[in-house]
Amino acid sequence: METIGRWLTEAIGTVNNWVWSPVLVALCLLAGLYFSLRTRFVQVRRFGEMFRLLFGSAGKDKKKTGISSFQAFAMALSGRVGTGNIVGVATAIGFGGPGAIVWMWVIAFFGAGSAFVEATLAQIYKENHYGQFRGGPAYYIEKGLHSPFFGAVFAVLAAVACGIFLPPVQCNGIALSCARSFGVETWVIGVIVASLIGLVIIGGVKRIANVAQVVAPFMAAIYIILAIVVLIVHWQVVPGVFMQMLRGAVGVNEVGGALLGSTIAWGVKRGIYSNEAGQGTGPIVAAAAKVSHPVKQGLVQAFSVYIDTLLVCTATALMILACKTYNIIDAVVQTPTGAMVSYLQQNPGAPEGEPGVFYTTGALGTVVGPRAGDMVISIALFFFAFTTIMAYYYYAETNLVYLFNRWRRRIYKKHPERLAELDRADEVFGDDKGEKVIVWLLRVGTITAVFCGSLVGSGIVWTLGDIGVGAMAWINIIAILLLSPKALASLKDYEKQEKQGIEPCFKPEKLDIKGAEFWER
Repeated sequence: METIGRWLTEAIGTVNNWVWSPVLVALCLLAGLYFSLRTRFVQVRRFGEMFRLLFGSAGKDKKKTGISSFQAFAMALSGRVGTGNIVGVATAIGFGGPGAIVWMWVIAFFGAGSAFVEATLAQIYKENHYGQFRGGPAYYIEKGLHSPFFGAVFAVLAAVACGIFLPPVQCNGIALSCARSFGVETWVIGVIVASLIGLVIIGGVKRIANVAQVVAPFMAAIYIILAIVVLIVHWQVVPGVFMQMLRGAVGVNEVGGALLGSTIAWGVKRGIYSNEAGQGTGPIVAAAAKVSHPVKQGLVQAFSVYIDTLLVCTATALMILACKTYNIIDAVVQTPTGAMVSYLQQNPGAPEGEPGVFYTTGALGTVVGPRAGDMVISIALFFFAFTTIMAYYYYAETNLVYLFNRWRRRIYKKHPERLAELDRADEVFGDDKGEKVIVWLLRVGTITAVFCGSLVGSGIVWTLGDIGVGAMAWINIIAILLLSPKALASLKDYEKQEKQGIEPCFKPEKLDIKGAEFWER
């Protein structure tokens, strides 16, 4: 049995390495570069417009149908700002050196172009579903590329990975961190997190959006303030830290030269993992917003990439580097008695072993003390991981609803009169009982998975979730590359209407865009 388990673990690890190969990393980076060039660097040109749409009256209006631009932004930020901003940054530094952070900035800059395109496409091909807007890769793959099969494949991957595999990993991180800092049993933390998640997700997208728009910006702001306090205390070394990152990014030092390949690889991989640009999860939330033109939400979602990587991830990195609470790992060798770590560079006083959250807690501990540092970072991890679970659930729910409704229409396709009768009943009663059942099953499954995450290790579950997310990225990036002319035409239309001095309004027939039924109505 032990042999089978070891073989299964190795097989899953091999598949994960295939999915997250250097080819996918290069594809994400090159796609972002392509979109940036084709949009004439919209992420720079329209930065002021991003800010206006997000925080102006257009972002704060209350919506009877759909949610506001700011709420959609906050939900996307909830998914992007998670444990990766604390643990992922530490891992990037530990295995790639300080220069990896510069490469995270690079992928964030170009990734904002990818985020703009996929969010705009999600808006173009969204649907009004009982007063909620649903959309994302599954929808624009089916409608834009006329490929229901690959739309369904994406939806299955998203529903399973985001609904079952990834939530327990986040809860596991919360439980272990809080147990270490506060001495509470992990199962107690599991009950608390599962109960709170249940209260939020049972309320549907509106409640998720309402919680996200308060918690996500607040937790990001507080975390950045903490980082600023740490940097003020260590202000003398901050200029040197920036030079260290820049020199390491191009290998202009002894350690950087030896690590340059790993520096680029870890920076790009952790940047993609953190900001999710191109992975296909961001557009699921982007489709939920009510706007007068798809480009508006494309600009708003591009801005969330900046918040995640350029602010939150950078805050973590600067704390760790300024306080020298990190080591650079040369290799991790598995031995019969455990893992043995060899160091390429070791800083006195830095925690030994593989890089992780203690790099960040150690940095904060230099200011507030080790015990308080552990407690503060545990609280930050709680909120980061909690809001990420909320976002994961919404990703899964949207794709499960997509699968159910496509299956239902396929079943009734041979009986048009029954389908028409069913549609009329849905219109009268405002919902579908079958859909309600599967959504409740997903809620119960996600809440259970969250609790289980506090009881068991998360290694194999995390790897399975990574495989699902990586496979989603493969499908989504190819799809948005093929559909990018639609997003580019929409951007041109938006800017043309702006120059004419009118409020941009989207009419797909003018741009010869087929399949945008919501906008056609």
